Amino acid sequence: MCGIAGLYYPATPKPVDPARIQAMADAQAHRGPDGSGVWTAPGVGLGHRRLSIIDVAGSPQPMASQDGALTVTYNGEIYNFAELRAELQAMGAVFVTAGDTEVLLHGWAAWGPAMLDRLNGMFAFALHDARRQSLFLARDRLGVKPLHYVELADGAVAFASELKGLLAHPLVRRVPDIRAVEDYLAFGYVPDDACLVSGVRKLPAGHSLLIERGKPVPAPSRWWDVDFSRRATGSVKALEEELTALLREAVTSRMVSDVPLGAFLSGGVDSSAVVALMAEASRGAVRTCTIGFDESSLDERKYANEIAQRFATQHRERVVAADDFSLIDTLVHAFDEPFADASALATYRVCELAREDVTVALSGDGADEAFAGYRRYKFQAAEERVRGLVPASVRSNVFGTLGRWYPKADWAPRPLRAKTTLLALAEDGAEGYARSVGVTTPALRAALFTDAARAALGGHRAEDRYVRSMRDAPARDALDRAQYADFQHWLPGDILTKADRTSMAVSLEAREPLLDYRLIEFAAKLPVGMRLRGGQGKWLLKKAMERYLPKDILYRPKMGFVTPISAWFRGPLADEAARLVSSRVLAGTGWFNAATIARLAEDHRSGRADHGRTLWQLVMLERSMARLFG
Repeated sequence: MCGIAGLYYPATPKPVDPARIQAMADAQAHRGPDGSGVWTAPGVGLGHRRLSIIDVAGSPQPMASQDGALTVTYNGEIYNFAELRAELQAMGAVFVTAGDTEVLLHGWAAWGPAMLDRLNGMFAFALHDARRQSLFLARDRLGVKPLHYVELADGAVAFASELKGLLAHPLVRRVPDIRAVEDYLAFGYVPDDACLVSGVRKLPAGHSLLIERGKPVPAPSRWWDVDFSRRATGSVKALEEELTALLREAVTSRMVSDVPLGAFLSGGVDSSAVVALMAEASRGAVRTCTIGFDESSLDERKYANEIAQRFATQHRERVVAADDFSLIDTLVHAFDEPFADASALATYRVCELAREDVTVALSGDGADEAFAGYRRYKFQAAEERVRGLVPASVRSNVFGTLGRWYPKADWAPRPLRAKTTLLALAEDGAEGYARSVGVTTPALRAALFTDAARAALGGHRAEDRYVRSMRDAPARDALDRAQYADFQHWLPGDILTKADRTSMAVSLEAREPLLDYRLIEFAAKLPVGMRLRGGQGKWLLKKAMERYLPKDILYRPKMGFVTPISAWFRGPLADEAARLVSSRVLAGTGWFNAATIARLAEDHRSGRADHGRTLWQLVMLERSMARLFG
């Protein structure tokens, strides 16, 4: 895995200082500790930091074609590069390296932008074409690899894998965007269509951007999208066999590496399935690792050990404290923008453990989104059935009134916490689901913001992106629409950002076989009952894995990485919550109501309410803003 950076002047080919490109690349040195390179020409400069995975001794970047007309800087892996290489050689291409980078150069020469349709991988790259006087930026289908860009005052377009790469350029203005703050407080992450630094954009997943000399910078162009509008036909047995074949291919294609390779193993369905298929394809013992917690209710090590013994893996584990919040500043540096998914703490620790032994690790990320594994999908499907039975006017009056009056019983058993469900039923499906994926409610955000902040937002509302995505989704069913929206926002903004930043922070390449695009396209066509059945998500995936995994692994309740942040703010982080009230960083924006923050901190500390997640959001926001804006 690597880090890329560069500059391009679309209007006038101004000279580019190589030292500036080097500084942008070096700000991301953790992404590529094994080497660096800079290439400049009139009006363009490309930089690269390398983590050597394939063709370790060769394939330096930026890489130029033999005639010098094409130059590329690239982050990622093309898993089908050997097949593409053979196809291009049959067309007359002559290769001088053994890696996958050169495939991009010959592929562009042969197919132009249509090359993207042939690539199976995770990637973000910038390719300069001297003949066409253009720079082509592209990002993989699901958004596994990041790419940020910004238009500068001197006419240049700057790009980098991470925000810190852009901020190494002195012309990037460090001004916070209130709309991104609203988005972050709503979801706990800054979505891919927003950035905390005003003017900076992220190339969306499945999009490309062709910048041509003498023309304005256009909007990105979508080159791939997941389609839920079609349905697969065939028996359960036939679809199960097709799924198993796709899973095998997805895993084995990601096991190609010239450096040590292993897998994360939590003992859940997804990571266990990946390890099972790795063991099937490997001659030697698969290297696996897991972390456990010193609090038994959060610890899944016994399940991970069960899988490790079943497949005779070379297994390592480490126990971390459940109150392991010492990583806060490390995560703030790694993510740049505020990121409040507290499972990032555990993810960083398991990446850290893996890196002691391997350079590449396969994960189980993506199956919940593809096969409807989250509990919220079950709730959304049930709520939609109720909406279909009750007229909208009745729902709004009855459920809305009940929801407003029902107490917010954070302390109560889950079945008695009905306030959120009642409010969701009062709305249409898109509005209800947008609320369900949120962290801090619109009402609480409004209370946190000052009048000046609400005016600056100008009507911008974080949930609207989810509502638009669900209403415009290529879909047939409510479950389709919810999954589609998560592919657009939650997956790239939270799950894949977390995986990329925590792994790259320790110079580890993480690969996600369950996000192979062929597997995603297959899952999107499955009948709803093969994704979600009898309250079980990932139904067909679990059925397909019954030949490999025991039922106590397949059908146990989902845990995931659980972090006890609510307890922290009543214990060791209580002072941190109280300090937010007098934070000069938050107060300096003029956007936050100190009295509301004080009330949240006190109500939480006393046990009158549970505001742990919102307080965690505010802590991470304050530290990120201090780092980004001083």
